[in-house]
Amino acid sequence: MKYFLARLSDLSSLIMSPLWNNAARMQYLTKWLMRGLALGIVIGLLVWLSQRPVFRLRQIQIEPVGNQTLKHINLPIVKNQILDKVQGNFFSVRLEDVKRAFEEMPWVRRAAVRRSWPNGLVIAIEEQTALGTWNTADGQKLISELGEVFNGSVAEVDDEIVLVNFSGPDGSSKEVLRLYQKANTWFKPWDVTINTLNLTERYAWSVKLSNGLRVEFGRDEENVQQNLSTERVARLLKYWPMVQAKWPTQIDAVDLRYGNGFAVHLVGNNSKRISTK
Repeated sequence: MKYFLARLSDLSSLIMSPLWNNAARMQYLTKWLMRGLALGIVIGLLVWLSQRPVFRLRQIQIEPVGNQTLKHINLPIVKNQILDKVQGNFFSVRLEDVKRAFEEMPWVRRAAVRRSWPNGLVIAIEEQTALGTWNTADGQKLISELGEVFNGSVAEVDDEIVLVNFSGPDGSSKEVLRLYQKANTWFKPWDVTINTLNLTERYAWSVKLSNGLRVEFGRDEENVQQNLSTERVARLLKYWPMVQAKWPTQIDAVDLRYGNGFAVHLVGNNSKRISTK
């Protein structure tokens, strides 16, 4: 108990005694004050330097991702638009804001932004590659080769690209692309391509081929029977020469929604059922 009281007394004396009467404490405090002062000066100098006009953003370099060629980005216009929107300088600009501004542009799929010393930004852009048009309640948009719907203009698509006409429920673009790829593979023996693919709200789908023939598939039943649609197309290809021999120029549509054959729709609104069993 006496020891505890003695320690408490020493501590009280230390606290209550003037700081300047303790050389060791004064030396220790002075050292940290000088360090704090030096740090404050350095920070202030850095802030002052960062506000110099030399660091004001003046240059934006736009480059494609990989081996792409940017076909739909008007570089002078884009650079001016972005420079007008960018807030801050080389040090304070928010790269995420610049990235978002670029990715809001119609043909930009993805953008990566980095700083370029002392007053520039470098933006790497991946452009969308249009595969077809996408018809929605809000009007016509474009769909990319990755099944992504975007707001590009049809008038800006290269003349040599033949756009496929797609339609489907909201959020179904990836499913539509999957069906398109399958249908293109199925009809390769006919040396035709898909001009139109329509997916209904009930997920019944149909295609129109480049030879003018429309093919109705009904609902995609692959989740029930994996190869059902493939087998029906194979059956159509097998019996098609016989059908063409009978109606060489009169068929404008084929209905594959039958389990034991298919139906052909003839010009003049007549239908003929072809049984294969």
